[in-house]
Amino acid sequence: MINKINFRKLNSGDNITVYYSIIEGEKKRIQSFKGVIIKIKLQTFTVRKGEIGVERIFNINQTSITKVILNKKGKVRQSKIYYFIKLKGKKAKIKENNICH
Repeated sequence: MINKINFRKLNSGDNITVYYSIIEGEKKRIQSFKGVIIKIKLQTFTVRKGEIGVERIFNINQTSITKVILNKKGKVRQSKIYYFIKLKGKKAKIKENNICH
């Protein structure tokens, strides 16, 4: 589990699950969003689900984010992997980084 203090361990290409709270009327529930980090800026990061084509931009200081879990550490050469959007099938796989801390 990654809290906001050690958020800098994440890089683009990593497969993560973000848990965030949603308020629907009077009810409050926690929803998860699992995908690959496409880009990281100073205060925001963009996560994209596999072939579905759903992207979501999260703010690092967002109070609704309860936790972020790192599933796999990806190995990519670029910091913003926009080419990943066009890939489908086996080509959309990201190599796993063998060095995980």
